[in-house]
Amino acid sequence: MTQHLYVHVPFCVRRCSYCDFSIAVRKHVPAREYLDAVLQEARRGSNVPGELETIYFGGGTPSLLPAPAVGRLVQELTHLFRVPHSAFPVEITLEANPEDVTESNARAWSGAGVNRVSLGAQSFDDRVLAWMHRSHAAARIGDAVRTLRTAGIDNISLDLIFGLPGELQRDWARDLDLALALRPTHLSLYGLTVEPRTPLDRWISRGATHAPDEARYADEYLYAHRRLSADGFAFYEVSNASRNGFISRHNSAYWSGRPYTGLGPAAHSFDGRTRRWNLPAWEAYRRALADGRSAVESAETLTGEQRELEGLYLGLRTAEGLPLRRLPASCGNRWVREGWVTVTEDRLRCTPDGWLRLDSLVQELTRLGTPQLP
Repeated sequence: MTQHLYVHVPFCVRRCSYCDFSIAVRKHVPAREYLDAVLQEARRGSNVPGELETIYFGGGTPSLLPAPAVGRLVQELTHLFRVPHSAFPVEITLEANPEDVTESNARAWSGAGVNRVSLGAQSFDDRVLAWMHRSHAAARIGDAVRTLRTAGIDNISLDLIFGLPGELQRDWARDLDLALALRPTHLSLYGLTVEPRTPLDRWISRGATHAPDEARYADEYLYAHRRLSADGFAFYEVSNASRNGFISRHNSAYWSGRPYTGLGPAAHSFDGRTRRWNLPAWEAYRRALADGRSAVESAETLTGEQRELEGLYLGLRTAEGLPLRRLPASCGNRWVREGWVTVTEDRLRCTPDGWLRLDSLVQELTRLGTPQLP
């Protein structure tokens, strides 16, 4: 069994307008305290069987950690968890903001073993970035990509957000063109959603901006499929597209239902049957470990029915799809007629139009009930 390790770094310089993640806004990152807590948690869980295949530093903003701290984390974690002796290297991803990608940081990350960077670009329009409360200017995105390549990190993913309110007059086609001109290996495209108690939610409630428009959301999503396909990308998951050979091995583990271990505040772990999650607030997480207590806030063991439904949802959101036998015949036939799915070699796969309706398709399966597997 292979292991997939997620490390949540909660620190940010500010909260983005749409963000409801578990973050801690800090002018100065408490790197020593953070490393002590995460490595203490890691030592408790490093007896999980299997060899390490991926490490993913997510956040928050992992690139805010001093580069030596990233290096120490990689060194300690690869020591605690078994690394396979093979020519297939561990995929080590670091989420980074463009303004943190300096020559010295990039060289240090590469030297530590980071071989994939997920860059939070979001848009190439400075007005849009300011509205999002992003801390970088559009020009920094290209600079960051070039700096990473010079340091030897060629596997670069860009995050972009689509479906913004119309009054911003964001040019989605231009953003995609500028992103593709940088020749990334991977793109993650996320539709804007309004989460409770975010700045965006408050703006909408007082009429300062409008909620995302469903028609704009759909048009931009479908346009992205056409534009990226023309440039040699393939969507292997509802929100993710890559060039051949550059899918995210770490995130693919989530979507295939494989076990994973999470470290850090709010991090989730899953052993195939039970999901557990850590205390979300940084200070509560730090204090628990400093006092010798577990950082786990709660856990849930999935029933057989829950595992089956989750498997259907995860299958539908990936390009692998599902074996046709796992869906009611009446449901699958109608979805084909509507153009939401295709069937090839006895597998059912969502089309881009189907991915737009993913939640409603799964809700329909919930209402109908799913066939029992032998």
